[in-house]
Amino acid sequence: MLELLDSERFIDQPPREVYATLLEEGRFLCSIRTMYRILRERGELRDRRDHRERGQHAVPRLVATAPNQVWTWDISKLATFTSGVFLNLYVILDLFSRYVVAWMIAERENSALAQQLFAEAISRYGIEPGKLIVHQDRGAPMTAHGFTELLGALGVDRSYSRPRVSNDNPHQESHFHTLKYQPDYPGRFRDARHGRGWCGDFFGWYNNDHHHDGLNLFTPADVFFGRVELVAARRQEALQKAFEAHPERFVRGLPRVRRPPASVAINRLEPEPQPLTADRILQARDAELASLWTPAPRTSTTPVIHLPGAQIASPGVDLHQPFST
Repeated sequence: MLELLDSERFIDQPPREVYATLLEEGRFLCSIRTMYRILRERGELRDRRDHRERGQHAVPRLVATAPNQVWTWDISKLATFTSGVFLNLYVILDLFSRYVVAWMIAERENSALAQQLFAEAISRYGIEPGKLIVHQDRGAPMTAHGFTELLGALGVDRSYSRPRVSNDNPHQESHFHTLKYQPDYPGRFRDARHGRGWCGDFFGWYNNDHHHDGLNLFTPADVFFGRVELVAARRQEALQKAFEAHPERFVRGLPRVRRPPASVAINRLEPEPQPLTADRILQARDAELASLWTPAPRTSTTPVIHLPGAQIASPGVDLHQPFST
């Protein structure tokens, strides 16, 4: 039986296939279970077919410390009242500020529309060659030759999510979640005109009025256009007045306005933990000392383009009005 299972004819076939083939030829040597037992005793109980090895993809690691350093983008489907028909929402997001720099609703999903969107956005915001990285997944519009050639010609570097990894573009996914879970989200749209009307209102609110948790309750526009210190001063003044009027309500003293993060990253590379030494224990503060003694968890062994206003503009051009092409 072993000679038959290891023969050139059956070396890459599972026992069920061998069993069925032999029966059709009028031969019965043993049961399927016996075949499995024989292979197990020889240590050959595994997938007998050769598989193509999976390609190795580097983990994307991006850090933005200012607007227009890293853009992320994706396409989301918007349902319509016609079964099986969807609109395609293209959204480009600035990683550092979460500001939507451009968006478009189209009835098709292809690289030609993506090229048009990016060409207009990069021109509108005055992005210089070598200053911008675009992060995206590996969908057909993102990997099309025409689209990659356009970014290369404009001096834009590209970054890609790993295949079958859902959290390599988390800020974009979170943005789509915010959009589709709005209280007034219609769920289905009549047509592209209906979708553009609703999305125009949503993106105006999201950029200018939405106090983003990831930005310590500043709006994306505050961070994108550099208004953080001005807004923070007004907030601090209000806190100062409240503290002076009722200091007993602030048991920890005068509260301070927290600023947005100094950097925003995708798959940030965390520093390796320092070894636990006697000097480190003696010099550690109470809070750090508590964390040092916390046991580590066990690990198992098993085509309309919309571009909101930009600061960089030629004289006489009002970029605070969305435009269409």
